Amino acid sequence: MANIRSRIRGTGRSLPEKVLTNFDIEKMVDTTDEWITTRTGIRERRIAREDESLSKFAAEAGRQAMLMAGLAPEDLDLIILATVTMDQPIPATSCFVQEMLGAKKAASFDIQAGCSGFIYAIGIADQFIKTGAYRHILVIGGEILSKFLDWNDRATCVLFGDGCGAVLMAAEEGPRGLLSTSLHSDGSMADFITLPGGGSKIPVSHAMIDANLHTIKMKGNETFKIAVRSIESACREAIDKAGLTPGDVRWFVPHQANTRIISAVADRLGWPPEEIYLNIDRIGNTSAGSIPIALDEMVRAGKVAENDILLFAAFGAGLTWGSALVRW
Repeated sequence: MANIRSRIRGTGRSLPEKVLTNFDIEKMVDTTDEWITTRTGIRERRIAREDESLSKFAAEAGRQAMLMAGLAPEDLDLIILATVTMDQPIPATSCFVQEMLGAKKAASFDIQAGCSGFIYAIGIADQFIKTGAYRHILVIGGEILSKFLDWNDRATCVLFGDGCGAVLMAAEEGPRGLLSTSLHSDGSMADFITLPGGGSKIPVSHAMIDANLHTIKMKGNETFKIAVRSIESACREAIDKAGLTPGDVRWFVPHQANTRIISAVADRLGWPPEEIYLNIDRIGNTSAGSIPIALDEMVRAGKVAENDILLFAAFGAGLTWGSALVRW
């Protein structure tokens, strides 16, 4: 199995129809379009309806990825869903997705690694493929973060959006596919990005909700400082593992969290703006969904050519961070 790689054969994305602009948020909380745009690069984001849950968008993104790859539901061996905003605590949301897709033979499970979830998920899928355990794996990353926000907290509610992206990874001989990954975490900074309530530590109760522990909390300044250094380090590690240099990278496809973080990393690695794909202005931060959503946009717009080297990188709650290098 030495020559087998995990090649991305299909991509897909699914986003809610509703668009929430910065001007809309100005009417909800004490902020301005200029403040949000200057500090984050975000101008608008997609927001799910009350009756829409994660599985709806995850299944549609997965369906599109399978269609592009030319595979039927019965061809799937495994579904991995990266998310922190599951439909419900039990069962895993990937089981709902499996049923919605009709992928009766596929095993399925969820993973949680915050905004780094998609990177972790393709790293896991790669191991199943390289060992010969599975040939066709659907990896989905996505969130419905709008339902876990405090819409009175201007530090967090302006950042996040909803949506899912997916890739179909297949076993294939040859040079194309996933070349390397770099995965890291540091739980000593777990309180930088957190949703405290609702688990076994602080179970659901009236007191928990009254204390507003059911919404996302974030230490923005502290997170920014560690994010730039961590993402740069992970990028260099993945590039080194593959025996390449930063100059070999054709496209840097980062987690769409903050344009200032992305620019700082790109400057340190010497990538010009035209080699960085950004959609944060239109989509916002969709956590585990941001990289696969961006990738699908690129692929369908014809921006990615055969043998292009793509570098994915993300940083998120945990804290977690990582990168992945792909030859298209």
